[in-house]
Amino acid sequence: MKDLYTIQEFSKISGIDASVLRYWDDIGVFSPIRRNLDNNYRYYSVAQLFALNFVATMSDLGIPLKTIAELKESRDPESILAILEKRERELDDELRKLNQRTSIIHARQDMIRSGLKADDAEVAVRHLDTMALILWPRNEYQEGETFINPLTEYVNQSNDLHVNLSFPVGGYWDSYEAFSREPSCPEHFVSVSSIGSHIVVEGMYLTGYARGYYGDMGDLPERMTAYAEQNSIQIHGPTYTLYLLEETSTIDPSQYLAQTFVAVK
Repeated sequence: MKDLYTIQEFSKISGIDASVLRYWDDIGVFSPIRRNLDNNYRYYSVAQLFALNFVATMSDLGIPLKTIAELKESRDPESILAILEKRERELDDELRKLNQRTSIIHARQDMIRSGLKADDAEVAVRHLDTMALILWPRNEYQEGETFINPLTEYVNQSNDLHVNLSFPVGGYWDSYEAFSREPSCPEHFVSVSSIGSHIVVEGMYLTGYARGYYGDMGDLPERMTAYAEQNSIQIHGPTYTLYLLEETSTIDPSQYLAQTFVAVK
């Protein structure tokens, strides 16, 4: 084996790109064993592969280069263990955030796909899959208030409530009768989230749609009631409204699309 290798040769045997080797040299993380003062060429030895492996391993784990430079000559098992434990905690937090973002993407994809297939005028009994929701605290309305007041209050408290507002949001009523009386004032808000503990079980649901701004249900309660009576359908349990299309998917508030559903016997 040769005693010294050019940067291109060392790059080939180490697997580290020559541009990376130059950068690490420039910032003092890993330098060649010798440098030709006449032409400024860098030369490396095989023995440096061990030191390079430390730098490459730490860099691959996302350890800051400044930290690597500080440790390259004075590391010990205890200090490396502490750094790895810290990095593990950071990665766990990053994974949690990535998993949450993936859940948001899946939830919004499902909402948009359902919205694109929906028939605004349709009221029907449909099979719905199991769905996990986060049930927000019960809303308290003052005389003449709309859903905007409690929603604004909860949005301001979203961090304390551990609610991520990027998940699709909807409404919940304890019964269909409560929805029919106040279709624009849900008793709770809900978030569609895979980590939610409130489960809408798989089954058959009376389902209808309304297009328009939040809370604008139009004649949907009357249409759903008439359909249930005409088809001798018994409704039971809570009622839900989810916005399949809203500001994240359409710029026109008149094109927001709400899906309301309630279980049938």
